[in-house]
Amino acid sequence: MSMSRTLVRSHVHVQKRFLTASTSRAQSGSVASTGAAASQTPPPPPSQGRWRYFLQTLGRVTLVTVVGASATFYYIAHKEKNPGLQLPFDPSKKTLVILGSGWGATSLLKGLDTSDYNTIVVSPKNFFLFTPLLPSVAVGTLNARSILQPTRYLTRHKQRQVLVIEAEAKEVDPVNKTVTLSDDSEIRGQISSTTIPYDYLVYAVGAETQTFGIPGVKEHACFMKELHDAEKMQGRFLDCVESAAFPGQSDEEKDRLLHMVVVGGGPTGIELSGELRDFLEEDLKSWYPELASRIRITLVEALPSVLPSFSKELIAYTERTFKESDIDILTKTMVRKVNEKSVVLKGPDGVEREVPCGMVVWAAGNTSRQITRDLMAKLPEDQANKRGITVDDHLRMKGTRDIFAIGDCTASSYAPTAQVASQQGSYLSRVFKLLAKKDKLEADLSHAETSEEAEKLKKQVDKVKLKPFHYSHQGSLAYIGSDKAIADLPIFGREWTSGGVATFMFWRSAYLSTLFSLRNRSLVAGDWMRVKLWGR
Repeated sequence: MSMSRTLVRSHVHVQKRFLTASTSRAQSGSVASTGAAASQTPPPPPSQGRWRYFLQTLGRVTLVTVVGASATFYYIAHKEKNPGLQLPFDPSKKTLVILGSGWGATSLLKGLDTSDYNTIVVSPKNFFLFTPLLPSVAVGTLNARSILQPTRYLTRHKQRQVLVIEAEAKEVDPVNKTVTLSDDSEIRGQISSTTIPYDYLVYAVGAETQTFGIPGVKEHACFMKELHDAEKMQGRFLDCVESAAFPGQSDEEKDRLLHMVVVGGGPTGIELSGELRDFLEEDLKSWYPELASRIRITLVEALPSVLPSFSKELIAYTERTFKESDIDILTKTMVRKVNEKSVVLKGPDGVEREVPCGMVVWAAGNTSRQITRDLMAKLPEDQANKRGITVDDHLRMKGTRDIFAIGDCTASSYAPTAQVASQQGSYLSRVFKLLAKKDKLEADLSHAETSEEAEKLKKQVDKVKLKPFHYSHQGSLAYIGSDKAIADLPIFGREWTSGGVATFMFWRSAYLSTLFSLRNRSLVAGDWMRVKLWGR
């Protein structure tokens, strides 16, 4: 019995060893076969591995860039929306009054160290208007809010509080050093007029449109200087199109309503004509196919050529582009009268012709405002130039010590452009920094206790000298329609001229970089994308 059990156990043990050995051989064979198969599978080519590595690296870089750019964008936007605390007005500081909110005043305000002064801004507009893009607003390419920068946005980000008063300056008294202003808005409070004193005054009220006394211009023409001018032109242009589409309208009346006359061959008139052409080609042909072929654009210029500040090559290029776009250019042609339904033109042959039209846009020349003429009349010996205020090399109004004038209200040797006014404002911000330093040294000098201290302070006062203003021309840009622009730029001491689609992209990037805030840049870029996708 025990013997049989022993034999059984031995048999079972032998079977287990046999099964274990068989399993081990099978596994070894499987591993060997797998290794053989693996050795037979070719490795991936090196180029495929490099391509996969490149795509992975590109994906990581793109992700980091997107996340970083988004975080930076959010941080800047949040910082702009939530300004910090400011210093209050300091009675020991001098008062600086700035009249206006245009290019000169806004550039000054942007660079001004308000900790040195109690600053007051007086303007009938509580915003800065980016005027070079105003023609784009007139045809709906840009939204009006996209090119506005609230003045209080700039002032709230300054170190010391800045008082902003939305009012019209009525009188400047250079003797008593006061400014009288009035609230001329539709809604007024119990107090709508006041007089404020100043220690320094920056006169930057700009100019108004010059009509040259031509009858009917103020009554029947649209201007292109302020925001409400662009909005008025946009409404009138669409009214002309809709009136032409009214049932039963005669062909003659349709041609009259759809004839747009732009007066002024400067950058504003050129850009407006180009924007109107884009509106016609990209939008009106789709929505008014029966009327699009009748729309005409005529540009009228009294000088021998358009864009007199540009090179002859760019003038010729602009004229060719306009000819291809069916925009008529009438040079050496003067406007004699603007009627409700026509404009009287005098051509180079001296003959006057009445031209039927639906709308006249006036973009020709500037003239001084009434407050500027009144101020100049108080200083007849020093202010005899009829074009505007005469200033010295430091932009100080001649005949005064505490009034500085910049921008279109002055009669300088520079062209009345945004670029000039902007550089003048930046220059004055540096001037006022030096003046604050000089005023402080003079105050310390008056309280000097010893002669040595007084002599030391006097030397420091003498070292504070104002450098004269020098204008640095950064070039001229103009949009001429058809996604084309022209540029006349000084590069390495030579004039570089260019025109075409590539210049158009440079024009857009230059204007985006010139805008004052991230908000404006984002809105303008968004409007351009919107127009490309869905039209005006």
